[in-house]
Order: sequence, then C-alpha cells, then structure tokens
Amino acid sequence: RDLHSFPTRRSSDLDAAKDARVPLQINRVGSLLTPFFAPGPVIDYRTALQADTKAYARFFQALLGRGVYAPPSQFEAWFLSTAHSEKHIDRTISAARKAFAEV
Repeated sequence: RDLHSFPTRRSSDLDAAKDARVPLQINRVGSLLTPFFAPGPVIDYRTALQADTKAYARFFQALLGRGVYAPPSQFEAWFLSTAHSEKHIDRTISAARKAFAEV
C-alpha cells in the first residue's frame, strides 16, 4: 500500500474545516501528520505556539467520542501505517468532519 497517496485526500478535509469555519493547517512529512488549528502556515516553533490548543482539545474529545483515538496533544504527530485500511481512514475523516462542528 502506498502511504503517500494519503495527501491527495487532504483537500476535502480542509474544505470540511473551512465549511465549519475552522482555521486548519495540516503539516505532513511522509505518513506523519499534525493538524493545527491556526489561520496561517505553521512553519516553526513560534508559529506552532500560535495554534489554538483549546480548539484542538475540543476536536480531540469530539473524535474520541466517535471512537477515533487521536494524539491527545496538539504537538504530537498522527501516524499513518500500512495497518490502517481505507475503512480506517474513511472512518477517521468522517469523524473529523463531524468533530469540526464542535470546535
């Protein structure tokens, strides 16, 4: 399975956040990613600290309530692996779209 095909699905996730009026930046390297609730690019420690950690906490709790176990800290990476099927990814994206409404 090609883990690098995942980024092509990101644009719809960003649209879902935008539709919910949630400022979201997704930083990614390979199969690791971190969503930041920030209006602009997160490029370093200083800009990472400007992210809305309370919004991330609400997002985390909303995901958890939907059975998706994301990292509890805004500053931790999400790991995508070959153990994750399309079903897992679809379920996570669906939960995230609903969770944006609670942010």
